[in-house]
Amino acid sequence: MAALVRLGSICHRGVSPVLLRSVLHARPLVGSQRDDERPHLLISRIHTSTPSYAGSGSKAASLHWTAERVLSIMLLGMGPLAYFYPGPLVDYPLAAALALHGHWGIGQVVTDYVHGDAKVKMANTGLFILSTVTFAGLCYFNYNDVGICKAVALLWSK
Repeated sequence: MAALVRLGSICHRGVSPVLLRSVLHARPLVGSQRDDERPHLLISRIHTSTPSYAGSGSKAASLHWTAERVLSIMLLGMGPLAYFYPGPLVDYPLAAALALHGHWGIGQVVTDYVHGDAKVKMANTGLFILSTVTFAGLCYFNYNDVGICKAVALLWSK
């Protein structure tokens, strides 16, 4: 109800609605004047321009984002596939997908929370080693033991 009142008061005062602004988002703030104690609206502006470090001609970040989403959707589809058709044909792609998904996820944590050139290089090296060992360990488990699918089924059966 308050949102409708605020939107009505914005349109009534001649200010264009929030959705019609091109680059700026507006959020009304209610304040009061000492003169007549009537609430009036102040507009706070938030610039939503692209960051200056984003390459305008490069699509690498967009393709990486798309690949992450495709891999996540593939992992959702691999769950039922692994349940109904357990075996090496599903175990090895599942090992690769899990290792890559973990690598990209922890890579984002490193990007967000590790600062300094030397620290970033050490963290990325450690991440690469961890991802390689994870993939090798899952492949070793698939080859020398029951495999990922049957191992999860055995965990659920007990």
